[in-house]
Amino acid sequence: MPAPDDAPETPAAAPPARPAGPARPARAGRRRRWLLHGLLALVALLAALVFGVTTATAESSLGPHEARYDVTTDATVTIDLGPFGTLQIDSPLPLGLGARVTVEEIPADVDALHDIDTLQALTGDLNSYLQFFTGPQATIEDAARALVANALWRTLGALVVLVALWFAGRWLLGPGRREELVDRLAPHTAQLTAGGLAVVLVGTLVTASERGDAAERTVSQTASAVFDGTPLEGARITGRLGGIVDTYGGLVVKAFRENEEFYDQADDALVAAWGDWETRRDAEAAADEDAGAGADAGQGDAAGGGAAPGATATAGPGGSPSPTPAESTDEEAEPLTLLLISDLHCNVGMAPLITSLTEMSGAQVVLDAGDTTMNGTSVEQYCVTTFARAIPDGVDLITAPGNHDSAETTAQYARAGATVLDGGVIDVRGLRILGDHDPKATRLIQTQTQDESYAEVGTRLSEVACEDPDGVDLVMFHNPRAAPAMLADGCVPALLSGHMHTRTDPEQIGEGIRYISSSTAGAQENEPRIGPLKGTAEMTLLRWDPTTREILDWQLVEIGTDASAVVHDPERWPAVVPLPDDEDDGAAGTGPTATPTGAATEPAAG
Repeated sequence: MPAPDDAPETPAAAPPARPAGPARPARAGRRRRWLLHGLLALVALLAALVFGVTTATAESSLGPHEARYDVTTDATVTIDLGPFGTLQIDSPLPLGLGARVTVEEIPADVDALHDIDTLQALTGDLNSYLQFFTGPQATIEDAARALVANALWRTLGALVVLVALWFAGRWLLGPGRREELVDRLAPHTAQLTAGGLAVVLVGTLVTASERGDAAERTVSQTASAVFDGTPLEGARITGRLGGIVDTYGGLVVKAFRENEEFYDQADDALVAAWGDWETRRDAEAAADEDAGAGADAGQGDAAGGGAAPGATATAGPGGSPSPTPAESTDEEAEPLTLLLISDLHCNVGMAPLITSLTEMSGAQVVLDAGDTTMNGTSVEQYCVTTFARAIPDGVDLITAPGNHDSAETTAQYARAGATVLDGGVIDVRGLRILGDHDPKATRLIQTQTQDESYAEVGTRLSEVACEDPDGVDLVMFHNPRAAPAMLADGCVPALLSGHMHTRTDPEQIGEGIRYISSSTAGAQENEPRIGPLKGTAEMTLLRWDPTTREILDWQLVEIGTDASAVVHDPERWPAVVPLPDDEDDGAAGTGPTATPTGAATEPAAG
């Protein structure tokens, strides 16, 4: 029966309201879950980092020895010399970290001597120790970098293992069991995190106690007075090494101090000599300018004046007048200053002087003509590192490895910042340089190997220069005997070399100019390359004109055996005199100023 019209209308049933409560617990659960994961990741990262740092190890060198470096947590650097005892110094590392240096054998390629007796070998080892103490920073920094790299790899490896265990555990548990565990552990996130951090810190607490024990042990050991005033000041010695150091250490320390005093004095003399030369140069330039102004005022516009119409006389390289067109309006590019060094033979005492001359001269490029090391062994890394770091920031370092260098030390030099010439042309600030390594290998064991003759090297590099569409401005190659073949056809305008340990001023060979630098270490045959100079050390400054693409002049700087310094005036770089047509073919090495090179004897020191 239908309802009456005035009956109240029954409202339709509304859908049931969704309870708001469960959404908030779900979101809170997800937040707790993410927080738990984040904290677990943090604990894993800290654990991996602690493991990586405290177990880091590296192979490097110490003096003439190979050595193994291990990170410790006793705040001490310990040099372990086996049955002789140990040498201990306070560690400069933070967080109580230290290092243990286990001294290993001298490399076989150094001690496998043929015609060298035991006394000479021991003398060479002593020289290597003295070189190390002269520049220990390079060895320490190289070892520190190697330890940091190893620690990072170990940290990464530990993280990979922890992540792999995490995913393996998830897979073994399955989704259901994981959800159950998460629900049970989520309310205890804070407690679990604190527990994990406590586990990580337990090692720190344990090692802290070890550091305390080590401190108590080392306090009872008296620091050796022998090392006072040296980089090892405060070192503590145990075992038989203490007696050896007390008896003979003074001799080494005396040599070290004499070495430091000599090169400090030489550096001061170089700075003073350069300042005197600049003062004299500026005074002469001012006098020439005044004289030129007076001559111009006296001549006026008189007919028959000395200068050709439209040109003015300016001082060229070496002080000789050269015409400069007056109508030229283009701003001339500044000459590029190069510093040439050679045959350093691990004499790291010269490193500060190289730094000083580079800075004072404003040299933008340092050219190392090879024989940077003595034997090309891995333990000489501190030599190439020290020389590379002697070059100021922003200055390019280019090297052509010599016969005393090796692929290993050359690679170390490259890692330290040097650009190694390898048979191709490189562009350095607009200067196009060609060069290569010396094919001969000369080592302390008196064996010599050579896979390519110098004539073949010269011909090969000359062909590279001739085929390069942009040309070559100079070649740097260690042994000057490659000059006749290299400079025969005129594609190489200049060759810079070393090796002979005696200087040969710029001279024409074939269709180019060769310059032989003397040793920057003052190297003399049968004399050690460390300690005060045994011969005059030389460095050469060159100025190269980027407009004419020619070397303008060369300037010699000498350091004497008495720690004196002489800065010579620049001399004009000679121009190539074209050879007569009948001398063009096969006449390399017979130019107007050439001297025979084939008859020269090769010094053993080279």
